[in-house]
Amino acid sequence: MSKLTHIDDKGDARMVDVSGKDTTVRTAMAEAVVRMKPQTLALVLGGAAPKGDVLAVARVAGIMAAKRTADLIPLCHPLPISGVTVVCEPDEDLSLIRVLASVKVSGQTGVEMEALTAASVAALTIYDMLKAAERGIVIESLRLVSKEGGKSGAFRAEKPEPATARARVVRRAASAQTRRTRRLAKPSEIASEMTPRKLPSDGNTRREGLRRFMADRGLTAHAWAKDAGLSVGVIYSFLHGRSHALTKAEEQKLADAAGVSIEDLYR
Repeated sequence: MSKLTHIDDKGDARMVDVSGKDTTVRTAMAEAVVRMKPQTLALVLGGAAPKGDVLAVARVAGIMAAKRTADLIPLCHPLPISGVTVVCEPDEDLSLIRVLASVKVSGQTGVEMEALTAASVAALTIYDMLKAAERGIVIESLRLVSKEGGKSGAFRAEKPEPATARARVVRRAASAQTRRTRRLAKPSEIASEMTPRKLPSDGNTRREGLRRFMADRGLTAHAWAKDAGLSVGVIYSFLHGRSHALTKAEEQKLADAAGVSIEDLYR
């Protein structure tokens, strides 16, 4: 195990002196999962939550938290953060909201804690916005997804374990809610979700690339899908592994809506 740099030779905590380090571009992405009942998530998706737009407020809270990390975590350095993006992705099948926070800085130390703080405060804000509807909301799986830059180089978290039996039960309950919603959906929207998709060999790489693209540009699945003229289920199905790839037509529509090429979606 590497020596803990924030502990001195006497075992006392200290703020690490980073003045001798090179100033480089450093990025980090963190994730938090907020699990709730299907009917609670339905309030979020339908814009009927008691306190207003849950996802919009959570995004702003996460950005504010990233900028105040040094005030909250005692041994963190105040950093001139150059960019913070918080994306909140509802998953109707698993009845949860996945929070992804991405932070960037040109500095002498990394922004892992800023990303983790942003994700955790955004998740707490979701709870606060929804606690009137459900007190039993669970915040879980706060973790660092990736980091780049600095002496230690790049880090990528391992893929999470498969869904537990409890998650499968929740998924079945949420799927019933989705089927009821589908009956009210337009035929074109359902057909879009049912479109066969090509099975690429680098699906996981593309999925992670698309997540980073959305986080870097502050894109939400709902708004992006609307701009592209697609069902939001197309994006969610791919991001959460229920489909192996987007069709060429879907990729082109998403790229056109974002003003980039298809290749840029996965970089």
